[in-house]
Amino acid sequence: MPKFLNPFEKPAYFEQALFLYIKYSKFLDDDYAQNGLSVYDYFLNLINRTLFFVIVEDEFVSGFVYLDNFTGSDKKLHSAELTTCFDRRFWGDYTKVCARIFLDHCFEKYKFEKIKALVYPENFRVKTLLKSAGFEKEALLKGETLRNKKLQDIEIYSCRNKER
Repeated sequence: MPKFLNPFEKPAYFEQALFLYIKYSKFLDDDYAQNGLSVYDYFLNLINRTLFFVIVEDEFVSGFVYLDNFTGSDKKLHSAELTTCFDRRFWGDYTKVCARIFLDHCFEKYKFEKIKALVYPENFRVKTLLKSAGFEKEALLKGETLRNKKLQDIEIYSCRNKER
């Protein structure tokens, strides 16, 4: 059973998550993300500014997930944006189980009304994972950002608390 833990709980967790970020950052970030920071400093900042969890299976980090871009107030969080990254060895049914567990936890603990995800259109694995977890496509933002110095579209998917 996967565990969702603080990346600083063990030094190895942070190191493994950083390795995954470096390996898959081209699928996660646009050209503006690191904004002149080193990869290490950017990743550390990412952890500190988001609600970030490593997903641990048998003391090995299988992936990470984080929430940011919160909407709401101090009294009630309305929505958040989800980002997830898994090591290739864990793609498939395992990621679907993790998604369901994590989303149920977020809706129960934080009482979100909605969780959304921004996805590059060619990232069919993430779109398949999101759809299996109850997300639906809401929009396509044409030319929303730059990625590899080219205009990049972004698809928005969302899942509402009451639809789960």
